[in-house]
Parts: sequence; C-alpha cells; structure tokens
Amino acid sequence: MIDHRPGVLSPQNPREPLGSTELSMPRDRVSLQKSNVCSRSYFVVVMVFVHVYIINVIALLLYVHYNNGPGDSSAVDGQDSANPSFSNSGAHPLPVNPDPGPDAMYLPRLEGIKVGHVQKVALVPNKVHELKTLSMKPLLFEISGFLSDEECRLLIHLAKLKGLQESQVMIPEGGDELAEQLEISQEEIFNLLDHNQDGQLQLQEVLTRSRVRDGIWLTPENVREIYAGLKADPDGNGMLSVQEFKKLNTNAFQQFLQQRGVEKSQLVRNSKHTWLYQGEGAHRVLRQLQQRVTRLTRLPPDIVENSEPLQVVHYQRGGHYHAHHDSGPVYPETVCYHTKLVANASTPFETSCRYITVLFYLNSVPGGGETTFPVADNRTYEELSLIQNDVDLLDTRKHCDKGNLRVKPSQGTALLWYNYLSDGKGWVGDLDEYSLHGGCVVTQGTKWVANNWINVDPDSRRQTRYQQLVSRLGGEETATERLEELYRGIHADQNQNFHTDKDLHQDLHTDQDLHQDL
Repeated sequence: MIDHRPGVLSPQNPREPLGSTELSMPRDRVSLQKSNVCSRSYFVVVMVFVHVYIINVIALLLYVHYNNGPGDSSAVDGQDSANPSFSNSGAHPLPVNPDPGPDAMYLPRLEGIKVGHVQKVALVPNKVHELKTLSMKPLLFEISGFLSDEECRLLIHLAKLKGLQESQVMIPEGGDELAEQLEISQEEIFNLLDHNQDGQLQLQEVLTRSRVRDGIWLTPENVREIYAGLKADPDGNGMLSVQEFKKLNTNAFQQFLQQRGVEKSQLVRNSKHTWLYQGEGAHRVLRQLQQRVTRLTRLPPDIVENSEPLQVVHYQRGGHYHAHHDSGPVYPETVCYHTKLVANASTPFETSCRYITVLFYLNSVPGGGETTFPVADNRTYEELSLIQNDVDLLDTRKHCDKGNLRVKPSQGTALLWYNYLSDGKGWVGDLDEYSLHGGCVVTQGTKWVANNWINVDPDSRRQTRYQQLVSRLGGEETATERLEELYRGIHADQNQNFHTDKDLHQDLHTDQDLHQDL
C-alpha cells in the first residue's frame, strides 16, 4: 500500500531514482535539522526587530509626554478648557507646561515639519486656529484670525489713549567712549570690520558693520559721499586702508550725515510706538491676549508674564523699518537686559534676549507695509552677500521686493518666529541669523502692528534667579513699579514714561464707554 502522506517517500514513488538503496528516514532527519536551524535563526531575528520597535514606540511616547506636558488644566482666555464646545472642536490644544522649577528648566518649541504644513490648534473657546509653517529658517508660523477685528480696534484705541512717541528721536553717539571703555584701538576695530582680512575695508564691509540699530541708514551712495566729504579715500579706489581708517573716529559717518541734515526716511526706522502693560490689573483684552500667547508658545506662564509689555507701533505713509534682528548674539561677556539685575557682573555688552517674537497685524494695509524676511530658508547665510552690486537686501525702502519671503499685513493675523536656535538640550542656543526681518515702506494708508517679545536668558541659571527675584518682589512692590525697574534698560527712550493702570482706567472709564467710542 502506498503512503501518500507528505514528506514520506515510498519505494514505489516514481520521484525516487531507480536503483537507489538509500532509506528515506535519514534524509528526512537531515531536512528537519536544517529547517529547525533556519526557523530558530529567523525567530531570533524577528524578536530582535520586535524589541527594537517596542523600544522606539516607548521612546516616542516619552518624548511626546515630556514635550507636551502631562496635561493641560489651565484656563483659556478666562474659560475652562474642559468646555465641551472647546474640547470637541477637532483641534489639538497646545498645552501649557507646568512650571519646570529651577532644577529642570525646559523650553518647548513648536514643530514646523515643512513649509506649508498646517496644524489645527485650540487657543480660545469655540474656535479652531490654523498654524501654518511659512519657513524653517527661521522657524516661522502664520496664524490667521488670531485677533478679532474688535480686539484689533481696541488695541489701537488703547495705544492712542496712552500716547505714542517717535520710535527713533535721536542719533546715538558715544562710540569713541565705548571703545575707550573696552580698550579697543582703531586698528583692532579695523580688523573687526575687515571681514575677509585682506587689509582693505570694502564698501560691503563698511555698510554691514557700521550700521547701528537707531542710527542713520547708510547707503552705498552715502558712503561714497562721506569718503569724498571727509577726504577719507585719497586714492579713490573705494576702499579704506588701515592708515586711512585711523584718521576717522568711530562716529565719523553718523556725524557727517547729521551735520548735513537728516530726514525721517534716512533713519533706520520711521514710526511711532507705545507700550501697554499686560499684568494684573491691566485691561481684560490685554490679559486675555497674554494668556493666548502663553498657550500658543507652550512656554511656562511666568516666563511670558515676566517678559516685555505689549508694544504697539504705528507706521504712517512712508514709514518703514530696515531689516534687523530682534535680538543679538549672546557671548560669555553679554548680559540680557531683563536679567542684568541678577547677573552679578558689569559689562558694556547687553542685548534684549528676545527668544520669541509674536507680531500682530492690527489692520490691513492697502499698499506696502509687508514684513520681509530677506534670507528665509536660504541655503547659507553670509552677511557680506546681503549687499551685491548696490542691491541691499537690508534696505526695506528700495529693495523689499528682493527678499525671499514677504508677508502682507492682514487684520487679526499673527506671526510667530524664534530668534534663537535650540541648544539641543531644551534651552536657548545661538542666535538664528535667518530671523533677519524688516518692515517694507508703507505706500498707501497706514499700518498698525503690535509685538509681544518673550525674553529668555540663554543662561538658564540666570533666568531661574531672575524669576525667583520677580516672585519675591511681587509682594513688596506694585506690578507697575517692578515693570518699570526691570525694563528700564530695554526702553531707553528718553521720553518713555510708564503710565499706571490707574491712569489708564481713568482714561478708559468703562468698557461700555470704550465700545461706544469704537
């Protein structure tokens, strides 16, 4: 009888070679042994991959947990975040991390993913906002409808009641005194300006290194005019040698133009501004706006609350702000304005340390007024390449259209970008040079914007000491007095006066009166 079971060979099996005397059992045993070895190896490989996959999943869950916080129990614009209309909106709320404490300082960052990526976020009840990535360098987002039309009109009204002043009312001097304080010689200054170290100061090097934040805006034509007026370039080759440079003082360029007469269009910026306090006792809308920014940035509330007040800026027709960085690089000798009280050091190098900029458009501008990011998403950043063949990408009056990215003002829209990179450890890193931006000249109508700057010291220990200091002062001084003291270094305008909330409420009377005015 023939056995037809699989794996069993019968002597009568036609597949068996004729005349073969080899038994089938040994062949079956060898085949099974090979199969067992292959199966065991395959099983080991599969289990290794399974374990690696499980470890990756756990790591991802831990990352999401620590990045977003264990939960969000904070209120949204004064409303309970558990409101059904809010929680069921289909958007993903951006939770506010709890206070990390002095031993575990951590700054969450939004993820850009890629240019054009849209995230749905819940910032206020009964509304879903879209967070659109505009660039990765810098990390820049656009949020349409962040403010309502009524809120925009209210902020403009509050700014008018407070009173606006010229953003730039004087040309700063004192460069020579600073050089003496730092004990820097003219030759050392020359070497700092000489970017390519060829022993000659070229036009681009003079322009990019000699422009001060609130000074006169130098153009290539200005430099040539100054060379001729001061007889600084006797050989007429358009470059300065170290010997020729030594004959000039630090303020020579600014002083020459100032003596000739300066118009507003020749300044670094041409606008008016004021500051609106957002702390306890401030107008309800100002407080809600600060809470909304806290939710958007996901930063600890005390960092946002202890940052600069809201700045409101008005650009009339012809107003502009040439390209600049909102903050400066931080070196070991540098201190931040907001933490210099706890720095325990004296240094002439100070900067604003504005970690994040949130810019609000309070009206739509009929012509011009775009926010330009000249080098957004450039492959590389080279300061001298910003000026090529008399095309100056920093000049927002003449060459705003040459920038890589321009955002047209639209009422209620907000922009958020990071001025600093991450240090890879959850804190502030180096300055993001791609955050260079400016305000294009307004050609029709006027332009109203507001700025919320979030101040963070790259030194986390100094930031911690600063927050502890503010917390202690909270029970000893009024909020307005504390604000004025802490930001005296930032708001250095001579005519800057901080109004108390009592004064502000006397002007506003009641919300009902204000809405009648609007």
